[in-house]
Amino acid sequence: MADSERLSAPGCWAACTSYWRTRKGLLLFAEIILCLVILICFSTSTSAYSSLSVIEMVLAAVFFVIYMCDLQTRTPFVNWPWSDFFRTLIAAILYLITSIFVLVQGGSSSKITAGVLGLIATLLFGYDAYFTFPLRQQRHTAAPTDPTDGPV
Repeated sequence: MADSERLSAPGCWAACTSYWRTRKGLLLFAEIILCLVILICFSTSTSAYSSLSVIEMVLAAVFFVIYMCDLQTRTPFVNWPWSDFFRTLIAAILYLITSIFVLVQGGSSSKITAGVLGLIATLLFGYDAYFTFPLRQQRHTAAPTDPTDGPV
């Protein structure tokens, strides 16, 4: 998943720059930036919906650091692929609900912009959830079978 695309990097800065070039690194970086922009749009109009953006931005940053520093291999007691999948799935659902509610409610242009960006965030988090789904990434190989009529 996250480390299959990673380049070998000896230092911390090299690990950071090599990780954000992977698909998962780009998705997490885009999620952080999009949540920050949505937070700014909500903050200028109303503070009622900004907590979702703050929580998702912090969680995306935490997962970015975990995958960048390769901490998911050092902490085996947490199932990181499933945790990341549920984080992105719940974020997509919550952004969809919040964005529809904000767009139906109407209001200032920054609130409508935040609603539209929330729909874009729904697509981004849904895309991330689709490619993070752990069962999708398992490769099944056919088991070797012996002939049924006995040894030859």
